[in-house]
Amino acid sequence: MKKHLVIPACSLIFILLFYHESMGVNLAIFGLLLIGLICYFFQDKFTDRSHLVLVVTSVLSCLAFAWYGDFASFLALSMSVLFLHFRIQDPELKILQVFPLVFLNAFASAGRVFVFSQWLPERKIDNNFAKKLIAYVVIPLVFLIVFFTAYSFGSEHFSSLLTDYTLDLDIFEVVLIGVLGFYISFSFWNYWVPELCYEKNKLLDNEFSNVVEIKNQNTFSFLDLDFERKSGEITLVLLNFMLLVFIITYNYEQFFEAVETSKLSSATHERVNAVIFSIIMAVGVILFYFKGGFNFDKKAAHLKKLAKVWIVLNGVLIVSTIIKNSEYVSFFGLTYKRLGVYAFLILAVIGLIFTFLKITRQKTNAYLFNQMVWCFYGTILLCSFVNWGNLITNYNVSVNKGVDPWFLRNLHFNDESRDAYFSTINIVGEGQGYLEENRIEDHKDDPFLSKALYYEFVEKK
Repeated sequence: MKKHLVIPACSLIFILLFYHESMGVNLAIFGLLLIGLICYFFQDKFTDRSHLVLVVTSVLSCLAFAWYGDFASFLALSMSVLFLHFRIQDPELKILQVFPLVFLNAFASAGRVFVFSQWLPERKIDNNFAKKLIAYVVIPLVFLIVFFTAYSFGSEHFSSLLTDYTLDLDIFEVVLIGVLGFYISFSFWNYWVPELCYEKNKLLDNEFSNVVEIKNQNTFSFLDLDFERKSGEITLVLLNFMLLVFIITYNYEQFFEAVETSKLSSATHERVNAVIFSIIMAVGVILFYFKGGFNFDKKAAHLKKLAKVWIVLNGVLIVSTIIKNSEYVSFFGLTYKRLGVYAFLILAVIGLIFTFLKITRQKTNAYLFNQMVWCFYGTILLCSFVNWGNLITNYNVSVNKGVDPWFLRNLHFNDESRDAYFSTINIVGEGQGYLEENRIEDHKDDPFLSKALYYEFVEKK
């Protein structure tokens, strides 16, 4: 790949797409361009089915951003293109390393751009080249300028060929967008991977490579394995007992104690926060005890059973929280945050399943993080494809909960469903509703490259 040609070309295209434009279809086009160039330049490296899957998800995320243009689709597009490029160019590195490398290159690119030997070809200038440059460019250009100046004094019409034009161009914006486009293109096509990332990549493997050495490895230098194993068993017995008591009291408060409707919101938030903290700590406890030797210790059978009980109890806690969140939704309707709670709890269940598999299949701690990165990516993709604002509106209207006009107007991409509901309660064209209609019309009037295509298919009533 000729970086010295690709980087300026992508920068120029970036300027053409974003000059006098806001973010919209143009970013989707730029993303599709990057995907196409990746497929072209690295076609010989498409050796894994996951590469083709990433190409498909990357294209779909670009289309999702062209349609909605919201943060979820932007995040999906960014992650998709970065994951694809990273997996193709450095397949030996774990996907976890994408995040620190993006952060690192965000600063490093500002200095590395001046290391010309890394992205500009080395060419030797010989005498023939100098002769051609002088003979074919410099001398004709000098004569052209001299005679044009002389002829300009003799004819106003002739001089007006180059002087009677006004360049309608915002130079400052062109330079600003050009610098940003070059920075993004340079960071993308010429990103830097420190040697340390390759050296430490084995630490992110899913499998243990030195089982014999790990078996006899202590966590604490002042405790031998027998004491440490017994300490883990005592800790998990106490934690399981405490969690069991918490689940009983938690469910009693949820399903048997009467809670005032006005206090249901704060009570639900407190309990969800407690569960979030509990799940994070639960996974942390498992990672602490099963980071090494106890995965292979035959004497750690009781410790493994207690850990599995700990995982199951946390799963019960998550199910209780899902039920509580559903009760909350039944009282007040859906919102983005309540859907977010469902998403987190589902990810927590998946995390517990992978934690269980980590213990039973004797995997490294990195195994859990490697799997959860892909689960998180899949969640972001799903969020970018679904019109959640419209889903919330349709659900709330159907159950007659959470249908406050101001709330519905603050949801995204629900225009037709919202207006259909508003027409049934006779508030069409009144006050803020009229302004909302104008907002839809404003989106329709956006230049094509700045559009969210969703608004092209919204009928203004």
